[in-house]
Amino acid sequence: MIEILTLTVNPAVDVSTAVERVLDTHKLRCEAASRYPGGGGINVARVIQRLEGAHANCLALYLAGGVAGDLLEQLLAAERVSCRRLPIAGETRENFSVKERSTGREFRFVLPGARVSAAEWAHALDVFEAFMPAPRYLVLSGSMAPGLPAQAYADLARRANARGARMVLDTSGPPLALALDAGVYLVKPSLAELAELAGQPLPEEAAQVCAAREIVAQGRAQIVALTLGERGALLVSSAETIRVKALPVSVSSAIGAGDSFLAGLIVALRRGDGLAAAARLAQAAASATLLTTGTALCDAAEVKRLYDAESPQVC
Repeated sequence: MIEILTLTVNPAVDVSTAVERVLDTHKLRCEAASRYPGGGGINVARVIQRLEGAHANCLALYLAGGVAGDLLEQLLAAERVSCRRLPIAGETRENFSVKERSTGREFRFVLPGARVSAAEWAHALDVFEAFMPAPRYLVLSGSMAPGLPAQAYADLARRANARGARMVLDTSGPPLALALDAGVYLVKPSLAELAELAGQPLPEEAAQVCAAREIVAQGRAQIVALTLGERGALLVSSAETIRVKALPVSVSSAIGAGDSFLAGLIVALRRGDGLAAAARLAQAAASATLLTTGTALCDAAEVKRLYDAESPQVC
């Protein structure tokens, strides 16, 4: 039985490099590039593999095509991530990040990705339905692929709910709102995404907590995990509100920190930890990822060190 299934419909090969200064119209002589597997669900699976090792019981399902899709498959194999590629006709995208050494700023260039046809999406749904029994957790993380309707995640959420799988959602825009209408187990919005769902700015913590509680009260999600960057995170359920502080680390790159946060949450919740302990592991995984470049993601030993260092504030 696969306990955790992640699905990435718009993955990428993440290319990262550095340059002294970013200037327009000039040729910028960059460092040698590093390449990593990319895409929300793929990153979640990578971190779960690192934290749980042989006990991960996690499969990364992803749609990929072309030369970049072949490279993505090779990169995942090199990291020994359990995965399954669903071939598509389009060319998988590459995303590009550049660290400006003189200022420490990071520039991220994100391409739209390959178009996914109705037949290719129908095949992905059939693959999900073929898992017997259904996975305990289904993680939908990342942007919607071009060609897919906004309600695609909502359709899959209904299938997951019907089969008793716990749907974990991390996306944005109409796909986020529509999937919440179908009902999910856990949703991880950013502050901007939560404000869009609430239909108003949420500058104060009290307003953020109220907006998250409203989603829970409406039955749209059982847990809302609001990530707040350098201000930490808020986790809200019907019974608890957990405030977890950001950890004092030197930031090398923020790429993949949110995916690492989500992976830490899932690992802790699957093993039966309470929400406060899950918040600690999630924040430790996110903070450890901030220490690395590009989409290298976190080191398990560093996650453990940070996990032992701080405790969340319980509201």
